[in-house]
Amino acid sequence: MNEFEKVSLGIYPTPIHKLPNLSRELGTNVWIKRDDLCGVALGGNKVRKLEFLLADAKKQGYDLVMTTGAAQSNHAMLTAACCLRMGLDCILVLKNHGITARKGNQILNYLMGVEVRFVDTDSYDDIYEEMDRIAAEMGRKVYKIPCGGSNALGSLGYVDCMREVSEYDQHFEHIVCACGSGGTAAGTVLGAKLYMPDTHVMCSMVDNDPFDVIVPELMKEAADLLGTDVELPVPDLLDMCGPGYSIPSEEGNEAISMMMKLEGIVLDTCYTGKAFAGLIKRAREGYYKPEDNVLFVHSGGAGGLFAQDWEKL
Repeated sequence: MNEFEKVSLGIYPTPIHKLPNLSRELGTNVWIKRDDLCGVALGGNKVRKLEFLLADAKKQGYDLVMTTGAAQSNHAMLTAACCLRMGLDCILVLKNHGITARKGNQILNYLMGVEVRFVDTDSYDDIYEEMDRIAAEMGRKVYKIPCGGSNALGSLGYVDCMREVSEYDQHFEHIVCACGSGGTAAGTVLGAKLYMPDTHVMCSMVDNDPFDVIVPELMKEAADLLGTDVELPVPDLLDMCGPGYSIPSEEGNEAISMMMKLEGIVLDTCYTGKAFAGLIKRAREGYYKPEDNVLFVHSGGAGGLFAQDWEKL
């Protein structure tokens, strides 16, 4: 890991602490990894990925970065924030899906003055072609970051996070994280295998992409980058998508409310609410023992919470 260049963007290590009220409620020891407190904008998992990705952009001499996602993309907003800190130009080329009004993360994009372009398409191939067209129009080269920063290099951010967790003075039998584009899940599973081989990782899927293919592929590519021949585990993927990606679910909303009422911590409707709902589901099914220590990775995303019209939910 130390051989890979990265820029310092977040404040690490992020805190880990026990959630006593939720632990009593769920009958097991629930802990939280506060990657929402990493110090950039509203925080989140993407910053760890961007430390590697933007270092690569700088190394290759790029000064224009583009990335993509849905209208309320946490990744896109955080990419813009990190690029501006580094003196890089950034254009967000987003799918015209979700809440495009100046709410939630779009408020933050507006305050940063970042250029946002919406494209009417379901295809990321169309998005990347549009990025090339924009760059050609500007007469510049563009460093394209995929949705969620989820490629092999970006996944190293969560391999590194698991190294950080392994150095904490508490062993965790289980780790739970969200799986929205695959990179965080791949890095978490691979990192746990490398640094905490006795720890089980469960990934709550918040989208209906074929993650049974995507996550193992990213794990293998990241392992190849690291030059390790460790035997890769089959990811434990739990479907918590509900009615669809970025569409609030009943289970996710219950988890958001429970976390807020019992611990005063904010989750979001797209990622962390559904991810924590997966932990609740497993706990209620008796999957965790009373003496187990279960670590929930809080991957941020609070901005999207404030884009929702809660009177209609």
